[in-house]
Amino acid sequence: MDPTLLIVLGLVVVVLFLVSVYNGLVGRRNRVDEALAQIEVQLKRRHDLIPNLVNAVKGYMGFEQKVLTDVTQARAAAVAAGAQGVASQVQAENALSSTLRSLFAVVENYPDLKANQNVLSLQEELTTTENQISFSRQHYNATVLDYNNNLQVVPNVFVAGMFGFTKRDFFEAEPEAANVPVVDLSLK
Repeated sequence: MDPTLLIVLGLVVVVLFLVSVYNGLVGRRNRVDEALAQIEVQLKRRHDLIPNLVNAVKGYMGFEQKVLTDVTQARAAAVAAGAQGVASQVQAENALSSTLRSLFAVVENYPDLKANQNVLSLQEELTTTENQISFSRQHYNATVLDYNNNLQVVPNVFVAGMFGFTKRDFFEAEPEAANVPVVDLSLK
């Protein structure tokens, strides 16, 4: 067999291998981006519900203004953090979850507020949204794990380095943020 033909065949095999690895990494990176977009959809939904909740409770909780201000500021910080990367977004969203837990704890001290249908409806929507955020976060983290593992195995690690693929961060929640706040707004 002609040595030139062997060299050409060898180069074709190497190129096909590089293309295959590159395409696999691109596909995984795109799945990570899609999973993050799903989290962002749910976070936007939560961000949109919060002003309605604050307005619904504002009349009942006039002297609890600090709690309402904290929730509003945490929401604004969470919205702004979306453009600053996953790490900033995680921190801001965890702070928002914490302030929402404070709000719900205060709501329990107001019997009229606990009976308000708007507040009950918003509470249910927020609880549903928190569950969807949790599921989206789990999917994202599983996708990131798959992507990061693929970046670190031989021979992919060499191709990833050549083409600038980088490790992605997990979307981690604070331990207490992993639990959806349970608020009993029923009349007792």
